[in-house]
Amino acid sequence: MGSFSIWHWLIVLLIVVMVFGTKKLKNVGTDLGAAVKGFKDGMKGEEGNAASTSAPAAPQQVTHAARNDANTVDVEAKTKS
Repeated sequence: MGSFSIWHWLIVLLIVVMVFGTKKLKNVGTDLGAAVKGFKDGMKGEEGNAASTSAPAAPQQVTHAARNDANTVDVEAKTKS
């Protein structure tokens, strides 16, 4: 009674496919795979950058092309006094 048989899992899978559709499930799988790959690449990059962390990176400059994006909010950061 505590475990599910193969038929229970097949019914659950069928319901999930009917609710979400195969295209959305394929996109979720693709996104998940890309995220795992990016995480692995990031971890490999961290090992190589461990010795060169003594020099801080230069701050990024905002260009006018990035400001014209409709989703960008222009704000001014101030320090607390």
